[in-house]
Amino acid sequence: AMAEAYDVAVAPHAPYGPVALAATLQVDSCTPNVFIQEQSLGIHYNKGFDLLDFVKNKEVFQYKDGYVEIPSKPGLGLEMDEDRVRDISQEGLIWTNPKWKNYDGTIAEW
Repeated sequence: AMAEAYDVAVAPHAPYGPVALAATLQVDSCTPNVFIQEQSLGIHYNKGFDLLDFVKNKEVFQYKDGYVEIPSKPGLGLEMDEDRVRDISQEGLIWTNPKWKNYDGTIAEW
């Protein structure tokens, strides 16, 4: 609200997966000064599984010409694969920050 009052654009960041992205897209749809939506679907550090593995209606996040439709089903518009979520929760996932290095061996930010 304050960004809009001062005519400042916003770029929400939603790196935590489809539920966070769906929620953020809902906020985007009613925030006139959102100019871009960051997201991490299909990004390089999601190793071992894809974030959409837990969503039944993956078509919700089909981008075309840089745009995505706002999910319109009830709630956030997602249909979660609860069985898959349950299965993965039994296996457990171990995720650590990637350790990137520059060409000279110094540590790089990821």
